[in-house]
Amino acid sequence: MESRILFTCILVGMFLRKSCGQNSATEEVLNCCEGDILFLLDSSGSVSSYEYSRMLGFLSELLLPFSLGEDQVRVGLLQVGTQPRLEFGFDAHNTQSGLQEALGNTKALRGDTNTEEALRMAKDWVLKPGGAGGARTELPRVLVWLTDGVKPGDVIGPMEELREEGVAVLVISTGHGNYQVLRQVVTPPVESHLYFVDIDDMSIITEDLRDAIIEILWAERLQVRDVSTDSAVLQWRPVLAGLTGYYDIRFGPAPSGGVVGGGAGGPGTSPSTSGGQYQRLTRPGDSSTARLTGLKPDTTYTATLTPESNLQVLNPLSVTFTTKPEVLSPAVVTVSDSEANSVRVSWGPLQPESVQSFQVEYSALPGGKLHMTTVGREQNSTMLTNLQPDTQYLVTVSARHSYGQERAMSVKVCTEEVRPDLADLRLTTVGSDSVQVDWKASMDGLRGYWLTWEGQDGHGSTTAQRSSFYLPPNLLSTRLTHLPPATRVCVSPVYRTTRGKGLCCTAQFYSDASAWGHRS
Repeated sequence: MESRILFTCILVGMFLRKSCGQNSATEEVLNCCEGDILFLLDSSGSVSSYEYSRMLGFLSELLLPFSLGEDQVRVGLLQVGTQPRLEFGFDAHNTQSGLQEALGNTKALRGDTNTEEALRMAKDWVLKPGGAGGARTELPRVLVWLTDGVKPGDVIGPMEELREEGVAVLVISTGHGNYQVLRQVVTPPVESHLYFVDIDDMSIITEDLRDAIIEILWAERLQVRDVSTDSAVLQWRPVLAGLTGYYDIRFGPAPSGGVVGGGAGGPGTSPSTSGGQYQRLTRPGDSSTARLTGLKPDTTYTATLTPESNLQVLNPLSVTFTTKPEVLSPAVVTVSDSEANSVRVSWGPLQPESVQSFQVEYSALPGGKLHMTTVGREQNSTMLTNLQPDTQYLVTVSARHSYGQERAMSVKVCTEEVRPDLADLRLTTVGSDSVQVDWKASMDGLRGYWLTWEGQDGHGSTTAQRSSFYLPPNLLSTRLTHLPPATRVCVSPVYRTTRGKGLCCTAQFYSDASAWGHRS
């Protein structure tokens, strides 16, 4: 009885260990990778229905452990037949349930083995970064070709083009494919990227092929984003998700000579701890970001992330980055509220903790008298007054910092030209079809006048009679003759850059004049 119980316990223990091992392998694949995999599946007439179903079952088992989604692995399926067809693209399935259902519903195309056309589609459309197929830029791309090896066509050239564009090519042949051709097609190493296997024994290569894909898509990297003068954010793939453990983060100024250990994104050692210069953070196992604060401007730092877990030994990751240099005020100078005799000058950023005062200098170009004004460190704008109209000025804002450093920035600004409106407009009828037009205006900045008249009917609506002409600035009157019985006259001042606001009056005549619109 005791021996039977002991035997049962041993069997239970064996099953428990096997189950734990399978779960561990699955957890290693979860969140492991980031990239796009396109499967090129031969579904032509040379592939029997039985062989086709075995291929789909193989793909289902191969892909089942992977995490899918925008920041994970994405899968596409391109079938080879007389007319190759993209069964689904990279954006189609973000869950395993959706992917597995799509694989189960896939039907063979039959027909000829038009692999060349399928590869053209893969290169020009599906796997092209940023193209219509949706392949992601700067992420690994993998093409896995499943073929029975029967009449694949001229594939060496198209496959070479894909490899030159950074696509990793792997091949599984279930028939009698030409080894010399297929070995030229795959991306080295051939021993882990080219497989010859019987259709009934495909499961024996599942783990090896999956490992080969993982090695290409492995996302063990530490990234830095949102770097400022005094902070940065670390981002990593949560390799401890689902496991017990935490992340140990250490960061400090990089030692002279540059990158520590594996450098940006790769395995490396901890930052130097000499002199207590490094800082330390810990984050829980399900986290994927950490903000580093208290950094110095324009300084190179090394950060090391170590996943700590009792269940797995995971390599530390390190990255080197440089904070942005401190932006000394003034970093930007703008102008606004420009008038003929004044303009507002603004600057930033305000740095009252380091700036003692701001000094604004300005002079008319070219060679005008230099003017200067000083404002307090809490002020970020000032109005410059008593300026000359229609004049270009050079304005310089300088800051005197408390530790002796000075910074200056200059801009050019133009004041508005003087644009006085007309002071008066008077029409005096002369006879039955003429009018004397007189007006008053300031001569400052004037380039002339624009006079327009137009005929009106008895109800005040405009008729077809209309005329316009320019008058020099020294004229303040003119006479219009042969006008329609009702005429609206407008006079506008003309300046260098625009026409000013004018005045209008209407003249009424009571005659049967037949010739209209002359100026005397």
